[in-house]
Amino acid sequence: MPILVTGAAGFIGSHVCHHLLDRGEAVVGVDNMNDYYDLALKKGRLAGLLPHKDFSFHQIDIAEQGALAAALAGQGIVRIVHLAAQAGVRHSLDNPRLYIRSNVMGHLEVLEFCRAEPAFEHLVYASSSSVYGGNRSVPFSEADQVDKPVSLYAATKKADELMSHTYAHLFGIPQTGLRFFTVYGPWGRPDMAYWMFTQAMLKGKPIRVFNNGEMWRDFTYIDDVVKAVVAVLDKPPAADVPPNRLYNVGNNRPVRLGDFIDILERLLKVKAIRHNEPMQASDVEKTYADMTALERDFGFKPSVSIEDGLKKFVDWYRPYSKQ
Repeated sequence: MPILVTGAAGFIGSHVCHHLLDRGEAVVGVDNMNDYYDLALKKGRLAGLLPHKDFSFHQIDIAEQGALAAALAGQGIVRIVHLAAQAGVRHSLDNPRLYIRSNVMGHLEVLEFCRAEPAFEHLVYASSSSVYGGNRSVPFSEADQVDKPVSLYAATKKADELMSHTYAHLFGIPQTGLRFFTVYGPWGRPDMAYWMFTQAMLKGKPIRVFNNGEMWRDFTYIDDVVKAVVAVLDKPPAADVPPNRLYNVGNNRPVRLGDFIDILERLLKVKAIRHNEPMQASDVEKTYADMTALERDFGFKPSVSIEDGLKKFVDWYRPYSKQ
């Protein structure tokens, strides 16, 4: 039975597809190929997947009612990794309807697709560390209250978690939500700080540094994220009532933004031109993942340090940026 990966042309989605294919799975990928960032990047990710004999791809908008069912009729999909979403915290301030459609309606359509399959086994879906909002109790635990989001993006991800709980309760659909903490690495997103800083520094342009660099992020390398996703996919919460779980996926080692820039300076051998700006209303001062639950249930521990992860990104970015 093939595994469906939504957002297959995205950063995390494409890496998950590669991992699943490498271990012998058949993978069906879907993506709407929107132009939130340069489509060449999404096409480049897809180009590495399409030659694989066990990979097939459908360009569809999962938020369109019935689109998934129509595209995948008869394929026997019983496992899904749902990573399709409109990303970007700040972008949600200017495009709220896009986020509701992609993240809320899209998630609902995936749930309805699962509901229609009597033998459905497991839905693993992307939530976000953004749901913790301005929580000042660190590290962030899955047991914390998350009812005060500070961005619409965060609110859509919390809505997804609530809908998933409801469908698990009403229809017994096994589900696991993963709250990702600042994922980075090769083939990443160009709207993320590590990409924008690297690009600007290599061109001798200034970078925007919010709150004088006094912000902390639990940067999580893409390979660690993929290992967590696949480990969780293989172990559905069949015995839970309702069969619904949530886990943090982070590095458990927050990095100060100013120190993060220092590391990039050493790797790039370039001095950053730092323009300090106030912290934005949609930002939070610190993210910090409590990884106790994922380690307890799956034996998972992140293994890539920020120094090693950024080096891998820089080594990929230099030749990619010259294409």
